[in-house]
This record gives sequence, C-alpha cells and structure tokens, in this order.
Amino acid sequence: MTDAPSQPLPSHARRSLFQQLELDTRLLGMVGAFILLSIGFNIMTDGRFLTSRNIFNLTIQTVSVAIMACGMVFVIVTRHIDLSVGALLATSSAIMAMTQTEILPDLLGLGLNHPLTAPVTIVVGIVAGTLIGAFHGWLIGYLAIPAFIVTLGGLLVWRNVGWFLTRGQTIGPLDDNFLVFGGINGTLGPTWSWVLGGIAAAGAIWGIWSARRNKAAHDFPVKPVWAEVTLSAISAGAILGFIWVLNSYQVPIGRLRRIFEARGEEMPEGFTTGYGLPVSVLLLIVIAIGMTIIARRTRLGRYIFATGGNPDAAELSGINTRMLTVKIFAMMGALTAISAVVASARLGNHTNDIGTLDELRVIAAAVIGGTALAGGIGTIHGAILGALIMQSLQSGMAMVGVDAPYQNIVVGSVLVLAVWIDIVYRKRTGDT
Repeated sequence: MTDAPSQPLPSHARRSLFQQLELDTRLLGMVGAFILLSIGFNIMTDGRFLTSRNIFNLTIQTVSVAIMACGMVFVIVTRHIDLSVGALLATSSAIMAMTQTEILPDLLGLGLNHPLTAPVTIVVGIVAGTLIGAFHGWLIGYLAIPAFIVTLGGLLVWRNVGWFLTRGQTIGPLDDNFLVFGGINGTLGPTWSWVLGGIAAAGAIWGIWSARRNKAAHDFPVKPVWAEVTLSAISAGAILGFIWVLNSYQVPIGRLRRIFEARGEEMPEGFTTGYGLPVSVLLLIVIAIGMTIIARRTRLGRYIFATGGNPDAAELSGINTRMLTVKIFAMMGALTAISAVVASARLGNHTNDIGTLDELRVIAAAVIGGTALAGGIGTIHGAILGALIMQSLQSGMAMVGVDAPYQNIVVGSVLVLAVWIDIVYRKRTGDT
C-alpha cells in the first residue's frame, strides 16, 4: 500500500513569521543593531547608558541631525548631495541670534522674552534658510552646476557668513520662549506626555487596521489577523514605553524649587515630577509625519522618487526636474533652519562652531537609514533611526571614555560598512 501523495501546504503556512508580518528585514536589522549597541554600551558603562536620564539626553541630542536627515533623504533620492547643511545651520543660527538680541530690540523695541520675539525670530530664520536652499537648487537645476560643487562652495561661504554676522562672538543669552525648543528647557510634563502617547498609540493602531481595510476593499492580500494584532501591540507598546522612560527622568529638587519660587509659590513637601516628552522631540515627530505624507501621498513625493529612479524618463514624462530641484533644496534649507532653532536653543546661545561636521552626520544618518546613493530609494523613518544609531554610537563611546579622534574613526568606518551592507542587500534582493 502506497502512501497518499502529500497535499501542498497553504501559501500562508509556508511563509515565515517575518514574511507573514510583512516586516522590512533591513529595518529589522537596523533595530537589532541598535538594540545590540545599546546593550553593549550599557554593560560597558555599568548600567548608565540605558538609564532614563541618558535616554532623555540621547533623544534631544538626536533631534537636530534627524530633522536635517529627513530633508537629506529627498536630496539623495534625487541623486544629489548637500554638503552645506552644517554651515547653513550656523548661518541660520547666527541670523536668529542677531534678530532676537539686536535687530528686534533696536528696530521694533521687542526685547528678550517678549511674546513676539521668538515667533518672529524663528520665521526670519526659516525664511533665510529656505531662500539660501532655493538659491542652491537654482544653481544646480537651472545652471547645471553639480550639487557637490555648489554645496561644497556653500559649506565654505555660509560658515564664514555666519562668522561675520556675529563678528566672531558668542551670542547669548537667548529668548526664554526660544529656548523651549532646546530640550530640557521645554518639556510637556508627565500628564500631557501620557495624553499625547495615548493619542499616538491609538493613531498607530488605527493606521494599521485602516490600511488593512483599504487593502481588503481593493482585493489586495492582507496579513493574518494575528499578525495585525501583533503589530498593533508592538507599535502601541513601543510608543507608551518610550513615554514611560521619559517620564521616569525626574526633575531635580533644586530646579523644582526654583520653578515654584519663580511663580511665587511654595513647593509641597515630597513633591516630585518627571520631565516628560521634550518639545524638540515632538517637533521632530511632526516633521517626520509631514515628510512621510509628502513622500507617500503627494504628487511632489511621486515626482521626487520618479526622478531619482530615472531622471531622463521623468523629464520626458513632463516633470519639471529643474524646478523640482529648487523645491527640494528649498525644503532642505527650511529644515536646516529649524534644526538651527533646536541646536542653538539646546546650547542656550549661538556659537561659531555650531553645526560643525553636521553635514557628515546628516549624510551618514540618511545612508545608514537605507537611502541609496544611486537614488530612487529612501525612507524618512529609516533616516531618523540612522541618526539615532549615529548619536548612540558617539554618546556611548564618549561615556566609555573613547577619545574624539577614535570616535571619528569608528563613525567613518561604520558609514563605509553601512554602504557596503546596503549594496550587498540590494544585490541579493534585486532592488537596484
């Protein structure tokens, strides 16, 4: 008696766990690398790396580079590069520092801490950054000067323009409302952080199930229900866990006393509270969501990725690639100016070396995050994760006691390794 022929398993049974969850294996690799990096540094620092205090500091240190990395994704996707972002950050910071300390008091009589000082200063800085970025884009798009040359010249020009604007001096103190965007001087507190975290978790779950309904409505294959539930739980857990860690970082008693004294109140006995979510991190989240919507849901985003995939075909199809280049670099300039707000607010003043080597960190963050230098491929969330990995690497080495030259050697080596891994990954997956 012969055995009956075995029946083929259903397609969903033959798929691996990760395939059924439809997770990006490259993103998983980055997350895994970040987790291993964090655990390693936590062991080497006797448990200091993964404390709530260090995680809080790590997040606010990452924000400035991560914001610029969001814009750098679009630049690199269209097969360009921007080497001027660090210098442009310095110029934008100098413009905003001079605006709030000299120009507004002299011209309009708006001194520091006036309600209009910070908003006007930020608008001036963003407009300046946008115009400079658009000028770079015009040189690249309409005069056909290579982006490498234009932005290399910008690196030299704008760094020294910032120096002349401030006459080489450190400018400070800055407006208190402006400093809110720096991190520790501007947080939501535990209550509002939990509220925002709950809204974000609910939004993430809604997004996952909404995407499932849309796929089902158009007869596209969908993940198993258990996979959707698992992804929903992971997303909500990650968001709420992050908020819990930030809320766990307690405000020092001395600082609390000064806050109550400034209000003319007496601090209750035994009162404690956490910092919560920094305003700068909230700003990064808003920018990341906005840039992701542009990339995935708008005509501009489709044009950007189409041009990066095949510039000649994009131009023949009617896309104005020259104006598109102007828009991309103008966007990069605006995001750089916003980063200047965060960077100078975190320092509490403007210094001439602000933004030094940021251009390399930003490019490295985008590339480590999966943006292909050949163009056409890149994600916003990948660039932010790349910025977090870069900052974690540098902060961890500093905590261990690695000298700055060795830190730069490691960072440079990691960048080359990341590009090589990206090349190998794309060859194996056939994603060119």
